[in-house]
Amino acid sequence: MPLNMTKIAFGATGAADLRDRLVHYAEAGEVRLTTRYLPKRIAEMAGGSLYWIHAHTMIGRSPILGFMENGAGRHWIRIEPRLIPVRGIPKRAHQGWRYLEENDAPPDLGDGEADARDVMPSKMLGDLMKMGLV
Repeated sequence: MPLNMTKIAFGATGAADLRDRLVHYAEAGEVRLTTRYLPKRIAEMAGGSLYWIHAHTMIGRSPILGFMENGAGRHWIRIEPRLIPVRGIPKRAHQGWRYLEENDAPPDLGDGEADARDVMPSKMLGDLMKMGLV
Protein backbone atom coordinates (compact mmCIF):
# COMPACT_ATOMS: atom_id res chain seq x y z
CA MET A 1 0.00 0.00 0.00
CA PRO A 2 1.42 3.40 -0.92
CA LEU A 3 1.86 6.15 1.63
CA ASN A 4 0.11 9.47 1.00
CA MET A 5 0.46 13.06 2.20
CA THR A 6 -1.98 15.79 3.25
CA LYS A 7 -1.56 19.50 2.60
CA ILE A 8 -3.69 22.60 3.13
CA ALA A 9 -5.01 24.18 -0.08
CA PHE A 10 -3.82 27.59 1.13
CA GLY A 11 -5.47 30.51 -0.63
CA ALA A 12 -7.92 28.39 -2.62
CA THR A 13 -11.57 29.37 -2.34
CA GLY A 14 -12.80 25.85 -3.01
CA ALA A 15 -12.29 22.70 -5.05
CA ALA A 16 -12.96 24.41 -8.39
CA ASP A 17 -10.40 27.13 -7.61
CA LEU A 18 -7.82 24.53 -6.55
CA ARG A 19 -8.41 22.58 -9.77
CA ASP A 20 -7.91 25.76 -11.82
CA ARG A 21 -4.69 26.58 -9.92
CA LEU A 22 -3.26 23.13 -10.58
CA VAL A 23 -3.91 23.49 -14.30
CA HIS A 24 -2.54 27.06 -14.32
CA TYR A 25 0.74 26.15 -12.58
CA ALA A 26 1.35 22.96 -14.57
CA GLU A 27 4.56 22.77 -16.56
CA ALA A 28 5.50 19.73 -18.64
CA GLY A 29 2.61 17.73 -17.18
CA GLU A 30 3.37 18.34 -13.51
CA VAL A 31 3.03 20.85 -10.69
CA ARG A 32 5.97 21.41 -8.36
CA LEU A 33 5.31 22.31 -4.73
CA THR A 34 8.28 23.62 -2.76
CA THR A 35 9.06 22.15 0.65
CA ARG A 36 11.94 22.77 3.00
CA TYR A 37 12.45 19.15 4.03
CA LEU A 38 12.46 16.01 1.94
CA PRO A 39 10.09 13.40 3.38
CA LYS A 40 11.99 10.55 5.03
CA ARG A 41 9.52 7.96 3.74
CA ILE A 42 9.63 8.83 0.01
CA ALA A 43 10.31 5.21 -0.96
CA GLU A 44 6.87 4.30 0.44
CA MET A 45 5.14 7.06 -1.54
CA ALA A 46 5.52 5.46 -4.98
CA GLY A 47 1.95 5.36 -6.28
CA GLY A 48 0.67 7.62 -3.48
CA SER A 49 -1.24 10.89 -3.62
CA LEU A 50 -1.25 14.32 -2.04
CA TYR A 51 -4.65 14.85 -0.37
CA TRP A 52 -5.83 18.46 -0.28
CA ILE A 53 -7.56 19.97 2.76
CA HIS A 54 -9.87 22.95 2.37
CA ALA A 55 -12.11 24.40 5.10
CA HIS A 56 -11.17 21.55 7.48
CA THR A 57 -12.29 18.91 4.96
CA MET A 58 -10.33 16.63 2.63
CA ILE A 59 -11.69 17.53 -0.80
CA GLY A 60 -9.49 15.80 -3.35
CA ARG A 61 -6.18 14.25 -4.22
CA SER A 62 -3.42 14.71 -6.78
CA PRO A 63 -1.22 11.70 -7.64
CA ILE A 64 2.43 12.11 -6.59
CA LEU A 65 4.92 11.79 -9.45
CA GLY A 66 8.04 12.02 -7.30
CA PHE A 67 10.43 14.32 -5.46
CA MET A 68 13.52 16.26 -6.52
CA GLU A 69 15.92 18.93 -5.30
CA ASN A 70 15.32 22.40 -6.73
CA GLY A 71 18.94 23.57 -6.46
CA ALA A 72 18.20 26.22 -3.83
CA GLY A 73 18.45 24.01 -0.76
CA ARG A 74 14.80 23.01 -0.97
CA HIS A 75 12.86 20.17 -2.56
CA TRP A 76 9.93 19.84 -4.91
CA ILE A 77 6.95 17.56 -4.47
CA ARG A 78 6.01 16.72 -8.06
CA ILE A 79 2.28 16.03 -8.56
CA GLU A 80 -0.09 15.56 -11.48
CA PRO A 81 -2.00 18.74 -12.35
CA ARG A 82 -5.42 17.26 -11.66
CA LEU A 83 -7.75 17.09 -8.69
CA ILE A 84 -9.53 13.78 -8.13
CA PRO A 85 -12.51 14.38 -5.82
CA VAL A 86 -12.72 12.23 -2.69
CA ARG A 87 -15.42 11.65 -0.11
CA GLY A 88 -15.07 14.63 2.19
CA ILE A 89 -13.93 13.82 5.69
CA PRO A 90 -13.11 16.32 8.43
CA LYS A 91 -9.41 17.03 8.88
CA ARG A 92 -7.76 19.55 11.19
CA ALA A 93 -5.54 22.20 9.69
CA HIS A 94 -1.76 21.84 9.99
CA GLN A 95 1.35 23.51 8.67
CA GLY A 96 3.34 21.95 5.86
CA TRP A 97 2.44 18.37 4.94
CA ARG A 98 1.67 15.24 6.95
CA TYR A 99 1.76 11.53 6.14
CA LEU A 100 -1.55 9.73 5.49
CA GLU A 101 -1.73 5.94 5.59
CA GLU A 102 -3.69 4.29 2.77
CA ASN A 103 -6.27 2.78 5.15
CA ASP A 104 -7.01 6.29 6.53
CA ALA A 105 -7.41 7.88 3.08
CA PRO A 106 -10.94 8.67 1.90
CA PRO A 107 -12.26 6.86 -1.19
CA ASP A 108 -12.56 8.59 -4.55
CA LEU A 109 -15.96 9.87 -5.62
CA GLY A 110 -17.38 8.06 -8.65
CA ASP A 111 -14.92 7.47 -11.47
CA GLY A 112 -12.54 10.16 -10.27
CA GLU A 113 -13.69 12.66 -12.88
CA ALA A 114 -16.72 13.97 -10.98
CA ASP A 115 -17.03 17.66 -10.19
CA ALA A 116 -15.81 18.49 -6.68
CA ARG A 117 -17.55 21.87 -6.49
CA ASP A 118 -20.30 20.69 -4.15
CA VAL A 119 -18.62 19.62 -0.93
CA MET A 120 -20.63 19.23 2.26
CA PRO A 121 -19.64 21.86 4.84
CA SER A 122 -17.08 20.39 7.25
CA LYS A 123 -19.10 21.22 10.39
CA MET A 124 -22.18 19.45 9.02
CA LEU A 125 -20.09 16.49 7.90
CA GLY A 126 -18.41 16.28 11.31
CA ASP A 127 -21.77 16.36 13.10
CA LEU A 128 -23.17 13.61 10.83
CA MET A 129 -20.08 11.47 11.44
CA LYS A 130 -20.44 11.87 15.23
CA MET A 131 -24.03 10.60 14.94
CA GLY A 132 -22.88 7.66 12.82
CA LEU A 133 -24.87 8.73 9.77
CA VAL A 134 -21.89 9.10 7.45
